[in-house]
Amino acid sequence: MSWETVIGLEVHVQLSTKTKLFSGASTGFGAEPNTQVDLIDLGLPGVLPVVNKEAFYKAIRFGLATKAEINQVSMFDRKNYFYPDLPKGYQITQMEKPIVGMGSITIDVDGEEKLINITRAHLEEDAGKSIHDLFDGETGVDLNRAGTPLLEIVSEPEISSAKEAVAYFKAIHQLVTFLDICDGNMAQGSMRCDVNVSIKKAEDKELGTRAEIKNINSFKFIEKAINFEIARQIKLLEKGESVVQETRLYDSIKNETRSMRSKEAANDYRYFPEPDLLPVVISDKELEEIIEGLPELPKEKEKRFIDEHNLEVSEARILSSSKGMAELFERASEKVKDSNLVAKWLVGDISALLNKDNISIEESKLSLENFVKLIERITDNTISGKIAKSLLEDVWETGNDVDNLIQEKGLVQIQDESVLEEIATKVIESNEDQVAAYKSGKDRLFGFFVGQVMKETQGKANPKSVNDILKKLLG
Repeated sequence: MSWETVIGLEVHVQLSTKTKLFSGASTGFGAEPNTQVDLIDLGLPGVLPVVNKEAFYKAIRFGLATKAEINQVSMFDRKNYFYPDLPKGYQITQMEKPIVGMGSITIDVDGEEKLINITRAHLEEDAGKSIHDLFDGETGVDLNRAGTPLLEIVSEPEISSAKEAVAYFKAIHQLVTFLDICDGNMAQGSMRCDVNVSIKKAEDKELGTRAEIKNINSFKFIEKAINFEIARQIKLLEKGESVVQETRLYDSIKNETRSMRSKEAANDYRYFPEPDLLPVVISDKELEEIIEGLPELPKEKEKRFIDEHNLEVSEARILSSSKGMAELFERASEKVKDSNLVAKWLVGDISALLNKDNISIEESKLSLENFVKLIERITDNTISGKIAKSLLEDVWETGNDVDNLIQEKGLVQIQDESVLEEIATKVIESNEDQVAAYKSGKDRLFGFFVGQVMKETQGKANPKSVNDILKKLLG
């Protein structure tokens, strides 16, 4: 039987404001539990929320970047439910009139582009955090996060695979970091998502019953959770059983989803307009100022990299895939002449190291200064490309100064042609059979002689000089 997967994502983006959505409490990460909590966050009687307009400006930036409808008059609603880390017994959110309406974002999967429509993006306050592993038989509650401004981005159910879902989440991550509305730190909870998965027969027009997987905060876990859930639902349906509408949790250790609770419908939350907050009005002047202040977006940056630096499309795409990578490329290119060489190192060896360590460029020990020095020492022939590769690994691990490492390890490239010619002559004299074979027409053996010279010099010989000398000596 042919099955189709239908996926929708609800991405929660923590907006990078200094204070919370309705109070003056700090949003800084890493403080001692319950030290960044205002009376408003606690929901104490007699206190009233005050809107943080900066959160609205950041939400609007996202809306404009996704060509969405901006509702210049938006309203807040109460979403009523009870949970230990929700002090008020309700969450202030936007149900009926969100700040951002219908928009879209383009994803790329295996070279194929696909447009995913965004239903809405609305502002809401975050809940606190329940802590289960610090107290024997008890649960602790940290309310530092309570009231932090979230932008919830809801996609249409137009995603067809785990791979597409990851591409969509990555596209959102890329966009919000370029817009400077979120730091994108998933390990700290700055971005997470709920994934809705359903299965239907290919010929059916109606969608299947969906299960929601809550609070996933990594690209890898999104893919694994969805693939598990797809397999689970297909297995149920093929056995003649039904998929239950429920909320599930992904266990990354066991690589499985498991049931948390039955899935609530909207009317279970008893939504009603927030009585303590007036509608928020964004003036034409404010909207115009936000439009004028929009930064260069990833696609625009990618095109400019191609036009200005004559890069390949694939190179420009990788360099504009993250804000940190794009900034490093641009700042390094301002300091060295060969921007193409800068691009090749970033796209090649440095991207490989980032993938191996599963970190961002900002988290690495590679500074702009050291990266520029590495490129400069290649272009001024202080070191060879081969030496540079081993040097990069050392810098990557330690963060030590490039020039100091070159001197300490004696890595300066040998450029004295008389020295190189002497070494090349010895290599030729020691390999008479290979010389004869080369002169009889086996041109590929030239690389053998180059390799032998490089071996004798521990990779320190200038490759161009070696090639020129060997061509002269071999005739």
